[in-house]
Amino acid sequence: MSEIPAVSVIIPAYNEAEGIAGLLEKLVALDYHKKYEVIVIDDGSSDDTAEIVSRFPVRLIKHHTNKGYGAALKTGIRKAHGQKVVMLDSDGQHDPAYIPQIAELLDEHELVIGERTSDSFQVKNRQGGKKLIRWVGEYLFDQRLPDFNSGLRGFDRDLIRGMLHMMPNGFSFSTTSTMAFIKEGFSIGKLPIKVTERQGRPSNVKFVRDGSKTMLLLFRIIMLFNPLKIFFPMSVLITTIGVIWGVYAFMFTGRFANSATIITMLGMFLFFIGLVADQISIMNRRS
Repeated sequence: MSEIPAVSVIIPAYNEAEGIAGLLEKLVALDYHKKYEVIVIDDGSSDDTAEIVSRFPVRLIKHHTNKGYGAALKTGIRKAHGQKVVMLDSDGQHDPAYIPQIAELLDEHELVIGERTSDSFQVKNRQGGKKLIRWVGEYLFDQRLPDFNSGLRGFDRDLIRGMLHMMPNGFSFSTTSTMAFIKEGFSIGKLPIKVTERQGRPSNVKFVRDGSKTMLLLFRIIMLFNPLKIFFPMSVLITTIGVIWGVYAFMFTGRFANSATIITMLGMFLFFIGLVADQISIMNRRS
């Protein structure tokens, strides 16, 4: 492709030798390799993923070691030339026919998310974690969230590049990027999509192993985007408990209990820690 493309399509892949050929065949059949810049990032695969991708007229970038889903996307975004960046998974669950619609919606929005319809395939043992993340996100932002972890989405390239320092290297890139665009007040478009079951190997996401990662993600989202939403109510609650306990002790012993003083001071400290955390959060998002 001699001229600078308007759209770059980024596909992270890790040990997807069984499924990625089908996706790339669809892309080529639709002539998207001629219309768009198609970039596949082989994230240190130990199978034949890179060799299979090299057979297609797409751009292949290889990581020598497995760095993670988010790290692969970061590499693709940094290497992309298109002003619009569309990302989709390599396992065949996303239909590439949606790419032009996402690219068109990026004329009006800074972020466009492929929102999965009710009849889309979903792994049942992940639904509890997704509901928990959604509840936390909606509490933090006081609004209904779109499909926050959908892997099919499009960005304005310059905006997402400016946020890469906040994005994790792991599987939560999609969730964090959604929260970041909402927090910064950007326009978010939605496109209904139907997702099918992944092709090839089973998913790397495991319920037990990744449960702790989900909890860490929740804490990370809170501290990154709105720490006062947690620190302020906790400080009010603990300070109130301390004062009530102190008054109760004073009524029966004639003095304010030492434990009540400690609890009250803890509540006050939490408030000031929350203020500091909020300022750090603002500076981190703008750096």
